[in-house]
Amino acid sequence: MQTSSHDGDAQATTAEAEWALRVDLAAAYRLVALFGWDDLVFTHLTARIPGPEHRFLINRYGMGFDEITASSLVKIGLDGLPVDEAHSDQPIPVNPAGFVIHSAVHAARDDALCVMHTHSLNGIAVSAQRDGVLPISQQSLFVLAALGYHDYEGVALNDEEKPRLVRDLGRNTFLMLRNHGLLTVGASVADAFLAMYIVEAACAIQVRAMAGGGDLLRIPAPILAGIQAQAAQVTRGLGGALAWPSLLRRLQRHNPGYDQ
Repeated sequence: MQTSSHDGDAQATTAEAEWALRVDLAAAYRLVALFGWDDLVFTHLTARIPGPEHRFLINRYGMGFDEITASSLVKIGLDGLPVDEAHSDQPIPVNPAGFVIHSAVHAARDDALCVMHTHSLNGIAVSAQRDGVLPISQQSLFVLAALGYHDYEGVALNDEEKPRLVRDLGRNTFLMLRNHGLLTVGASVADAFLAMYIVEAACAIQVRAMAGGGDLLRIPAPILAGIQAQAAQVTRGLGGALAWPSLLRRLQRHNPGYDQ
């Protein structure tokens, strides 16, 4: 059976798009390690491959974030099975807890091309505070404008938790997993990474401010109402794409090879 040149071009375009996504996601893994947000091998960043199938890329369980490459990422379906022929005869090389959390979000949010989940010390510290994120910094306002909370139910191994994860995330960009960590979503890897940077910064600021022991000055509620429009203005409507090229250059200086 012959393949038309149009079909060949479409396949080439799809392959190029997937490779570009692999490179961005691998870069994000290494940037998470560079910024000190990783937890050895125990958290995950995923990206949904464009197309009608719900397939996404995830790290091979056991690899450090600082050694992830574009080609080492595993393509997996919502059934939890690898779809790359090269991986089809091997045991599932992903963390089942990562699969539960990320597959739930990817299945429910078509706009969430990328989902990032971290166990950073600052994020977990604030997730354990009853009041959660406080409006005490500019960064915190960006988070509070699109933040949900999800109560801890143990290690995320149970499919029955998925509906509650999806419900608590809603249409938000940020989800604080109580006693567990942080989760962000974005229409691109760059957007999800910028969101994680902002929420991590908000948590770090809060931990330090509270450690000072003095009374905290809260930002008035009316200012929060207009913060999303201001955020779009600051990033010139580009979101994470504004900072992403500089982040890739930084990574190239400190830990090259992610694009292999």
